[in-house]
Amino acid sequence: MYFYHSHYTRKAKEILRRRILLLHMKKLLFVFSCFVFPLLTTAQNKNIPTDTTSMRHVQMDEVEVLPSAANIKGMLLLDRNIQYELEGAVDNMYNFKYDIAEKQFKSLRRRYPNHPLPHFLLGLSQWWKIVPTNIQTIKYDGLFFAYMDTTIQKAEKLYNEDEKNVEAAFFLAAAYGFTARLHSERSNWRKATVASKHALEFMEKAKAGNGLSPEFLFGEALFNYYSIWIHENYTFLRPVLLFFPDGDKRLGLKQLRHVANTGFYTGTEASFFLMKIYANEESNMGESLKIAQRLATKYPDNAYFQRFYARALFVQGYFTSAEHLSFEILEKLDKGMPGYEAISGRYASYILAYINQNKHRDLAKAKAYYQKAIMYAEMTDERDSGYFINSYVNLARISDQEKDKIQAKRYYELVLKISDKKSSSHKEAKKYLKDNRKVK
Repeated sequence: MYFYHSHYTRKAKEILRRRILLLHMKKLLFVFSCFVFPLLTTAQNKNIPTDTTSMRHVQMDEVEVLPSAANIKGMLLLDRNIQYELEGAVDNMYNFKYDIAEKQFKSLRRRYPNHPLPHFLLGLSQWWKIVPTNIQTIKYDGLFFAYMDTTIQKAEKLYNEDEKNVEAAFFLAAAYGFTARLHSERSNWRKATVASKHALEFMEKAKAGNGLSPEFLFGEALFNYYSIWIHENYTFLRPVLLFFPDGDKRLGLKQLRHVANTGFYTGTEASFFLMKIYANEESNMGESLKIAQRLATKYPDNAYFQRFYARALFVQGYFTSAEHLSFEILEKLDKGMPGYEAISGRYASYILAYINQNKHRDLAKAKAYYQKAIMYAEMTDERDSGYFINSYVNLARISDQEKDKIQAKRYYELVLKISDKKSSSHKEAKKYLKDNRKVK
């Protein structure tokens, strides 16, 4: 069971309705994009598929690969020395050591100024600066789009010189795909659609050139899963999905697990999606927790992985571990470490408040942390969230427990205003105010 619930006022309901509509569109464009853009790091593997046709209906143990192929000679993507060099750089990026990672990427750019690889890596670094903000921040958008545009320009030059250059086609597909994804997050539907169309075009051309690596399966896996999941959950989008190839959700999960376990660079990305899929779509918090633990342990300074792991621990009842991790998150936020912002603070503060209220019975600390959770929710304009409303509900309960009924009434009056009339919070507040209407 999740530890918070979202309740909404009439105004908030309209906001929620609009958000859901936008989310539907984003999911649809996401499905389209994930089919066409395996990340840059998905292409770096020693093995090349012998068959470039769709692998959606192929069992994993039937996929055969060759250790090398003549048509990969000269490809920077599959250069083993570059691959070894980038392993540390990408790890630094995922661990939010952006400066160190970008120095390595820029060093690569100095040696290969006309190749799209380093530019794409620099763009990917900007993307992971956006991720921990729940894609809310736009301050990195300019650099992100600039790097992706440069990637496209460099790759187009290579492609125009040789239309059989599958490496160039790959970068065009990848850069256009990422561009489409961020445009969809920003509700720039026209730009997202155009970029997605280009991404699909160049993905097909890359596949026609014998593919790049078995890790290209990452994009196929995401499409397999999400195309079916959307079909099951959003009936009004089914007519649109008729234009897409058939998916296979079960196979998609199997492919994602395969990539997560064996991917040279795509392991982290596949694990990232599996962690979210198990938690949000499959309602399997046990599996999500296992993956979150691995990611948070390998990348202890990744704010997104840390807060996801803290929440998973809390939901599963591992309060001691959740408490320890939440302390760490707030300490890193106070230090101003990259990626640790108000969203992480909101998670950690609510967890600590709940644990102090219900486990340690330290009401003073609980009140302080609930106030911090409210503050962080306000900083990200999440006044309609469960964190915000339930923090006030619990503050009201604590005030009543401390015999301060006047303060409890103030909190419940606020809950009455901000919660939906059918919600348990609204009913609780209404009953309390009715039972204590004579208290002044």
